[in-house]
Amino acid sequence: MSPPPEERPEARLGAVERYLGVFQYSGQALKLVWSTSWRLTLVLGVLTLIAGVLPAAIAYVGKLIVDQVIAAAASAESVDRVVAFWYVALEAGLVAAMAAAQRGLTVCQSLLRAQLGHRVNTLILEKSLTLSLTQFEDSEFYDKLTRARREASSRPLSLVNRTFALVQNAITLLGAAALLWQFSVWAVVILVIAGLPAFLVETRFSGEAFRLFRWRSPETRKQMYLETVLAREDYAKEVKLFGLGPMLLQRYREIFDTLYGEDRSLTLRRGFWGFLLGLLSTAAFYGAYAWVVFATVATTITLGAMTMYLLLFKQGQSAVSASLNSVGGMYEDNLYLSTLYELLDEPVVDEEEGVSEGAVAGDGLRFDDVWFVYPDQKEFALEAVSLHLPPGQKLALVGENGSGKTTLIKLMTRLYNPSRGRVLLDGTDLRDWKLSRLRERIGVIFQDFVRYQLSVGENIGVGDVNEVENEALWAHAGERGMASPFIDQMPEGYHTQLGKWFKDGRELSGGQWQKIALARAFMRQGSDILVFDEPTSAMDAGAESEVFERIRALTTNQIAILISHRFSTVRMADRIAVLGDGKIQELGSHEELLAIEGGTYARLFNLQAAGYR
Repeated sequence: MSPPPEERPEARLGAVERYLGVFQYSGQALKLVWSTSWRLTLVLGVLTLIAGVLPAAIAYVGKLIVDQVIAAAASAESVDRVVAFWYVALEAGLVAAMAAAQRGLTVCQSLLRAQLGHRVNTLILEKSLTLSLTQFEDSEFYDKLTRARREASSRPLSLVNRTFALVQNAITLLGAAALLWQFSVWAVVILVIAGLPAFLVETRFSGEAFRLFRWRSPETRKQMYLETVLAREDYAKEVKLFGLGPMLLQRYREIFDTLYGEDRSLTLRRGFWGFLLGLLSTAAFYGAYAWVVFATVATTITLGAMTMYLLLFKQGQSAVSASLNSVGGMYEDNLYLSTLYELLDEPVVDEEEGVSEGAVAGDGLRFDDVWFVYPDQKEFALEAVSLHLPPGQKLALVGENGSGKTTLIKLMTRLYNPSRGRVLLDGTDLRDWKLSRLRERIGVIFQDFVRYQLSVGENIGVGDVNEVENEALWAHAGERGMASPFIDQMPEGYHTQLGKWFKDGRELSGGQWQKIALARAFMRQGSDILVFDEPTSAMDAGAESEVFERIRALTTNQIAILISHRFSTVRMADRIAVLGDGKIQELGSHEELLAIEGGTYARLFNLQAAGYR
């Protein structure tokens, strides 16, 4: 599962460079947390300082209590007893303050976690809106997006919490070291060194855990897909009728078994070495314990000093262990954050850069020797396509599946850019247009249009996001798309919930959904170009003919591009382009194409016509 060592970037770096290099994201994480809530971050910092100082103070007051109790017992003076009780009260106050600081830290972290999780997820979703279709169709990029959404939302706060914990433990350690120095400098050295082996092992396993997480993303995504197929209503019919459930569930289990095997191996090795090297810390503590006891017996230090040194050594050891764990955790968090910032740094197209008007107003749409090959493919999906559509013209695209019809639409809407050649609107290359303005001028209904789990009106309104709540336009577009008759019969009309995800949702037939999608295309009032990709595939022949007549009547001054496999309806278009193997094989009116002896269009038209005789 893990990549070969020579493929790993880490293999080309020294150990020190590797460990230090991943901390580049710590500053960015701190900025992100600060910008999310600077007040909570500031309170978190102050409470961290307080929590760091108090342990040494509590230990020192504990020494004063023991020594004062011994002194009071020896002198029998009431004033000494009073002082001892005041020391007890002081320690109680310090312990209460410590508890308050720890509780405050927990509250701040909980509030920040909620805010930061929302903030990072929003950043990821905002970034998703700027990405190209090419990026979404790239499996490696999709793995990166999946990793970021799964882990990165919690890692920035974890990194900041660990940074503050490191500061807190460093302060605690400095306080303990300052007091232990009075006993022996070697006590301080033992305190620091004892925790290093466990830290190095933990850091190594953190890096290994991240590599497992990164390189098994495809399997994780397969699991998510299988969960979707097994638990979504739009897959349920085929899963049940074809008996796919047991097979898909078995694949889900097999992926889990593979991933669990890797996790189990890592967990066992991590636990074994952590325990083994943790014994060094235990041995160091009890060695120091014996040393302090021996010094007390030898009357080199007082009983109160012994109590303080033992507490300080225990606190110091915990601080060292926690500090090293924080550093190891920060290393791991930085590894995961690299995924988030790799995603956020992905290059995107500026939708507001470019022109808003073409160089030749009214020229329409042109394909100028357009070639296109999909990423990671060798064969061209389109070859040498040249075509001119003036305003008001109706063009039908016909051809077998895979002939390039939908690819032509994706280039025209700039979901892709041509590999060679140009697509022009009003004399200007689409790549030079302001993308937001270009999209305003084009209305599209794709064959695989989205069935939103929204109300009827919103399903239509999404065709023009600026008018998505305009109920008058809903009704106007619904009437133009021939959807108003069945919408008017619904219990809440245009406010009826569609789909089964939410309460009282209503499902539509395939033909009704297509009329909703057709109405969606008519929402965009300012469109110069309307594209209908198989808009009537779920309708009967009569309804389809009526839809195409409606489209022709309602797009008098607009370019309309129709894709259909039914030749009885495409004959209404001004021109028909026959595509095959990515090329325009024939182009002309219905009558012109029928007149071509041995032509593809004539052959297919006659085949369909024979089926109706």
